[in-house]
Amino acid sequence: MRPSRSVHKEHHHSGNPAKRGGADVLPTVSGLLWIAQAACIAMAIGGIAAGDFSRLAPLAAGVFAVGALRAFLDSWGTRLSFAAARRRLHQLRANAISALTAQSPLDRGRQESGAAASIIAEQAEAIVPYLARFRPIRLKAAVVPLVFFFTILPLSWAAALALLICLPVIPVFMALIGWRAEATSRTQMVELGTMNAFLLDRLRGLATIRGLGAVEATAQRIHTHAEQLREKTMAVLRIAFMTSAVMELFSALGVAMVAVYVGFHLLGELPFGAWGGQLTLTQGMFILLLAPNFFEPWREMSAVWHDRAAGEAAMKALAMQTDAQGQPLPTGPVSALGAAPAIAIDGLAFSHDGAPAPVFHDLNLQIAAGEHVAILAPSGGGKSTLLALIAGLASPTAGRISIGDATPAGARASIAWVGQNAHMFAGSLQQNITLGRPMAQCTVDAALKQAQLGRVAALHGHGAIGEDGVGLSGGEVLRLSLARALAREDTHPAQIILADEPTAHLDPITAADVTDSLIKAAQGKTLVVATHDPLLAQRMGRTIRLAPPRLEDAA
Repeated sequence: MRPSRSVHKEHHHSGNPAKRGGADVLPTVSGLLWIAQAACIAMAIGGIAAGDFSRLAPLAAGVFAVGALRAFLDSWGTRLSFAAARRRLHQLRANAISALTAQSPLDRGRQESGAAASIIAEQAEAIVPYLARFRPIRLKAAVVPLVFFFTILPLSWAAALALLICLPVIPVFMALIGWRAEATSRTQMVELGTMNAFLLDRLRGLATIRGLGAVEATAQRIHTHAEQLREKTMAVLRIAFMTSAVMELFSALGVAMVAVYVGFHLLGELPFGAWGGQLTLTQGMFILLLAPNFFEPWREMSAVWHDRAAGEAAMKALAMQTDAQGQPLPTGPVSALGAAPAIAIDGLAFSHDGAPAPVFHDLNLQIAAGEHVAILAPSGGGKSTLLALIAGLASPTAGRISIGDATPAGARASIAWVGQNAHMFAGSLQQNITLGRPMAQCTVDAALKQAQLGRVAALHGHGAIGEDGVGLSGGEVLRLSLARALAREDTHPAQIILADEPTAHLDPITAADVTDSLIKAAQGKTLVVATHDPLLAQRMGRTIRLAPPRLEDAA
């Protein structure tokens, strides 16, 4: 059974409530200011009809001043909303990334990197319009029509009733459509993540696909995924257009009913509905000006209704990343190792979930302080797994691993890892070594010197290397990986070096150069190398052969 982790759930919150509330209120205030503008316009038209032009200039100035204030509030509110949405997205992404990095790299149930990258980098962007536009408009749609209704009601109960009849139908239909839209958006995002994971996996194995002659079959699979994604995207768009159609239909009916009533009332054909009196031209124009804006917040709501569906689906996808349960990365109190420590393995047992045989069963091993050891085993014999267990990247099923007086998780800060497929990013040598960590230039220079990369550093300087080490030889990439592992501040210097197949896929001359660099960098440190290379194993002080796993050990 996999251990579970308790994760603080905050799926439907949006950061600081005070900041979020201020950004949400401003569009509502701007919408309510239309009442003042409409009153000024209606009084100006009434005065013109009566032949009174004395108040025309002040009323025009009032319309302009209120309009400028509304524009300022809209602009300010938009900036605040997008800034708050960006902060919230950053927090959600950080939570999801922290949860992913907290999972053991040996967990076979981990989500595909392509799907996780799609959710965190691409699909998560749908959260920004949801938080920045939908939530402020939702508040505006709840407040503005209500205030407009009670503004119109004292003038004409008939006009207010006409608006009230049409208004409740809109949210009911939008809610019904919204449930379907959210489910459809979630399905589309799942399909998008599946396609991204498939593409990334096939790109990684492109050489193998060509070698097996499976290019045509792979292209057909990609075409099938693309068609499925197209169908789901079109389904989302159909629902988005349906939402707008429903909104426009009922808002047009409401405005038309008010316009017909006011027109015939002013002509004397419909004398009821004005509390026993007759509406003036000014009052009639005021009601007519408010009627379209009575539905305006709901028009805006229909325009961003798809943002809500996509945003909530993206938030749930990120929440699933944050709450995903799996094999957690072991943690423990951090211990600073003062010198190269010994490694003691007692009764170690480890097996992958669902595997028919354990990788290790009752393994005992002692590595002396400062010793250089080569681990030999056939493919699948557990060499890389043993290094990961020593590094504290997974918890053993049974037994104990001690590094000096610390646990592997506690000593992880003093362990340097050199993998066989280290990824190099497009950037300078220094950026590929620091990986964004604050690090003094002298520390970087010392790591380059230890890895025998002084000539390469002088050649490239601050210039960029290409993605995946383009511009460097295979040996230089491995030495750069070694420099990355050795670049530590004095608080946690690397005292143990774990190297996984450092000379794999290298020609003999380059492999010998990399071996020299590795041994020189490991002077005075404990070095454990997992390898198939007999020449590399001969350069180590001791060779340990791991026995292959047995099915009877699983009982």
